[in-house]
Amino acid sequence: MSNEHEVLDVDIRELDRKGSGRGTVWKENEFGDKRKLKLTVPMTLPGETIRVTVERPDKRRWWTKPQEVIKAHEERTQPACPHFNLCGGCAWQHWDYKGQVAYKTEEVRKMVEAQGFDPALVQDAIGAESEWHYRNKMEFTFSKEGDMGLHEQGNFRKIISIETCLIAGKEMVSAALTVAKWAKEHELSGYNKDTHEGLLRHLLVRQSFATGEVMLGVVATADPDGELSPLVEELKERIAADHPAVKSFLWLTNTDWADRVQAEQLTVLAGRDFIHEEMAGYKFRLWHDTFFQTNPVQAEKLVELALEMADAKPTERMIDLFCGVGTFSLPFADKVKALAGIEIVPTSIESAKRNATENGLTNTEFLAQDARTGIDKVLESFGRPELLLLDPPRSGAGGKVMRRIGRAQPERIVYVSCNPETFATDITELVPFGYELKRVQPVDLFPHTVHVELVSVLEKIKEA
Repeated sequence: MSNEHEVLDVDIRELDRKGSGRGTVWKENEFGDKRKLKLTVPMTLPGETIRVTVERPDKRRWWTKPQEVIKAHEERTQPACPHFNLCGGCAWQHWDYKGQVAYKTEEVRKMVEAQGFDPALVQDAIGAESEWHYRNKMEFTFSKEGDMGLHEQGNFRKIISIETCLIAGKEMVSAALTVAKWAKEHELSGYNKDTHEGLLRHLLVRQSFATGEVMLGVVATADPDGELSPLVEELKERIAADHPAVKSFLWLTNTDWADRVQAEQLTVLAGRDFIHEEMAGYKFRLWHDTFFQTNPVQAEKLVELALEMADAKPTERMIDLFCGVGTFSLPFADKVKALAGIEIVPTSIESAKRNATENGLTNTEFLAQDARTGIDKVLESFGRPELLLLDPPRSGAGGKVMRRIGRAQPERIVYVSCNPETFATDITELVPFGYELKRVQPVDLFPHTVHVELVSVLEKIKEA
């Protein structure tokens, strides 16, 4: 079969896990044999007919961007961001937001039903109050030419220089663009992943919508002294003059080859090494490496739903598994007799302890343990909990942890998940221990992306 480019029309039948459309074209070779060409086409919707150019039609699978929309979905809309066709930050700006929320609801129902649970238990997803400027944290990357931006869609090695970001907090973006302009004016090099040369790697930005405080963190391969000192001083002056909301200005030195935001040496250029955050009436401190919900407005709804479903009582004991810095622990500690938080990351546990103290809570304990051994230690210290909440990472809690939870026999289990698929798999492990799924409430924290969170509750079936 020829390897020349070929223009094809493909009917999009479904979306993949990244939110791109998928369709199949049957092709016939010179011998009359038919074979399938499976196409993945971003920025498309189910039911659409899309014209694409395939560079290697002899392949069985191909990823390609749309060339022309022949038949459009009724919910297709004009993307608001000028970078949408290139930037990989959003998958669905071409889809009316109500349509996105409805799709996420149905996806959760499918995943729950696939594991044998009643899809009617899944309520309609709660959409975001605002589909724009909802993120309180961004990690921008510098290209080897020194341009700051985000990764290109379908090409993680290429950086798209940006002029705006419509899903990030406005003050965050404004401060980030000031750093980007400074870098270009002084022709500072970006990090080259192939040669491991260059100065600037990433720019971390955090913003508290509640307190207004902003954190800036420049990640570079050299310390901010020596020849860099006058340039850094100039940047500090610009930030102080133009962005008074920046209360934490950091320089993170990272010479490791791993392409992630981390610091071998942390230098506070101005302010402090953390910012203040507030959520659901509680105060938190956020450092550069603190994990915290990136959509705090919707995250408050997660907390409210968890409290409602848990129906916590002042005589009860509770375990908060994968507790992080105490996002759920603090609100629940005010409702129960005693709470134990378990988290494998020691720095998060230290933050949780500090956050509990600063909020005047005296009935909490936090353990830096993996989930299974942590549960055992807590059971030894205060016995069987009446209530257990877990909020595991995207990979889920896993069968061993879920079975350990089942053996602990709490009366009620509240499962908060950022991955409906692993959630549905995890809760099957609780059925043999006598638990029944009562309710699932999806909440959209990430408009214009495929991701959706949920809160659910399972109850121990009472013997007749």
